[in-house]
Amino acid sequence: MPRTSLLACARARLSAPGRPRVAAGSGRARRRAEYRETVPSLSPAVAEIRRAVRTALAALPEQPSTVIVALSGGADSLALAAATVFEARAAGIRVLSATVDHGLQTGSDRVAAAAAAQASALGIEALVERVAVAESGEGPEADARTARYAALRRIAQREDAPVLLGHTLDDQAETVLLGLSRGSGASSLQGMAPVRIDDDGTTWIRPLLAARRGTTRAACTAEGLDPWDDPHNADPRYLRVRARDRVLPVLEAELGPGIAEALARTAEQLREDAEAFDEMIHETIEDIVEHAEAGISVSAAALAANPAALRNRVIRLVVQSEFGVSLSRTQTVEVARLVTDWSGQGPLDLPGCTAARVGGRIVFAAR
Repeated sequence: MPRTSLLACARARLSAPGRPRVAAGSGRARRRAEYRETVPSLSPAVAEIRRAVRTALAALPEQPSTVIVALSGGADSLALAAATVFEARAAGIRVLSATVDHGLQTGSDRVAAAAAAQASALGIEALVERVAVAESGEGPEADARTARYAALRRIAQREDAPVLLGHTLDDQAETVLLGLSRGSGASSLQGMAPVRIDDDGTTWIRPLLAARRGTTRAACTAEGLDPWDDPHNADPRYLRVRARDRVLPVLEAELGPGIAEALARTAEQLREDAEAFDEMIHETIEDIVEHAEAGISVSAAALAANPAALRNRVIRLVVQSEFGVSLSRTQTVEVARLVTDWSGQGPLDLPGCTAARVGGRIVFAAR
């Protein structure tokens, strides 16, 4: 066919109804237009989740060879798993999923198997671990969480890999709200950290703390994933469920939209303040702490010279570091009174230890 006929056919095709208008002779523009017609656009929800994962992985000091996605099968963790596979493939990172079966609901083994199957379909190496949930008296939610994190920690240490968790902005807002209800102070109100490294080196990463729960569900829909809806997430016997389904909607209705975002911002600001305080404490603590028989002691004069906020943080940190227990606000204030309101009062019984004033020092000793 003559060259002029080919050009005529091309012009006729481009001018046909429904075809994009492209300037004649603009081959690159034509190819872009044709590509847009044949390739579906990326869902904004999928793009947001992928971007969050990409940012979280890039922020790590060193690129890991393997990452673990904690996968319950719910929308949050499923969207996280899909995005992690996409981003890890480009970075050459191996992805594992870890699904913990608590055995607390009928058919929990089938739910865990279904989550693992979806992970496998995404190209993830899927692990399922069954755990026994021990009762501690703190309630079934807390007991299940303790067993779940212990299992995830074991897998992380075995694989020498960080764990990605699917907590969202909504989860963060609920955490802050529950902390407010308990009067737990700034340490609780700072919520969940985007990255936390434990003393044993286990790294926990929460890439989705800026994403809404609706975004993760939209991402699952766009990618053809079928999330599991945990019936416990709709059970009003649980405090977190009541905060989610009853309290937050009332706050939104009465105070206006954006309450969840405001609570999450509060957590972020308090976390920044806490990091600054922690740096100050670690600079101070080396000069005022000494080892004592069966425990540790702190200079009363040095504690008295510091503002109450710093003094209380030093007391909590000393007890946490030495005895592995957390003091309540009331307990912390009582210890501080040995410094600021000393009148000969006897030793204080604290969780895992005692506190007493001996001369010019506050001595914490194991019980």
